[in-house]
Amino acid sequence: MFAVFKTGGKQYRVAAEDVLRVDKVKGEPGQIVEFGEVLVVGGDAVTLGAPTVAGATVAAEVLDHPRGPKIIAFKKRRRKNSRRKIGHRQEFTLLRITEILTDGKKPTIQAKPKRAPAPAPAASDSASEASEDAAPKSRKTAAKKVDKPKSKAPAKSKKPAGRDTKKGKKK
Repeated sequence: MFAVFKTGGKQYRVAAEDVLRVDKVKGEPGQIVEFGEVLVVGGDAVTLGAPTVAGATVAAEVLDHPRGPKIIAFKKRRRKNSRRKIGHRQEFTLLRITEILTDGKKPTIQAKPKRAPAPAPAASDSASEASEDAAPKSRKTAAKKVDKPKSKAPAKSKKPAGRDTKKGKKK
């Protein structure tokens, strides 16, 4: 089964379990969002909307809200010493389509509950020392540091005596 829905002024053809990148939509990661502006529902029988299919929705889970690559808008007016440089990163939302619903049904898949952060283990001084000894050391910390002798500063170049450096004439 597939559907064509509209969001952000654009139309997307999707099926269940598709991952989609759309313009930014309100919703936290893990939350289920619904799109009610469904234009076509297909499968065994295709249903066209006029302009939308009545009672059809597309349910999707919000995966993330990343930002696109940086676009540089540089404008220059020649011979006028006028330049303008502006950078922009478009925000978008990654969605996973969970269900395509018809006849006014509600989504059956619920948003996943947020996990509570794991409690930090109580660390005592002896436990932290034991874990440091057991951990393998990297080459940098394992290798002995050798003090190198400090090199002398480079010698200053001397100008030829009795010559003016600008014109090459004697003083």
